[in-house]
Amino acid sequence: MTSVRVEDAAVRGTPWLGWLVLVIALVAFARLAWPARADPAWQIAGADARRGRALVRDVGCPACHTIPGLRGARGNVGPPLTRFADRTYVAGVLRNEPRNLVTWLRHPQQVVPGNAMPEMGLDERDARDIAAYLYTLR
Repeated sequence: MTSVRVEDAAVRGTPWLGWLVLVIALVAFARLAWPARADPAWQIAGADARRGRALVRDVGCPACHTIPGLRGARGNVGPPLTRFADRTYVAGVLRNEPRNLVTWLRHPQQVVPGNAMPEMGLDERDARDIAAYLYTLR
């Protein structure tokens, strides 16, 4: 029986450690080189995302939704709006695209009758501005 020194086994058994360090360094570099997207997911012609942000506050969305970047927006009735722009669906049934989002914002009870989202009485312009703001949440 051959005896193996602990020191020899430790050195021979860890060549993967160098690869692991290299992979971690490459991932860190990639995160720095390609930062998170800052542009809105969708551009809505004529819509004002800043006005939409103010409307979100004014119509009471923070009472039901957690909304990143809005002080006190920690509601838990509706879903959190974190990374809203990256979602595939609105209300679980509509593709997340401007036309559908505006429809949902204006008439949620027509889209999904009986859901928790109330009819807020938004007009087309208000809904478009709020949609433009929601598409900045990435």
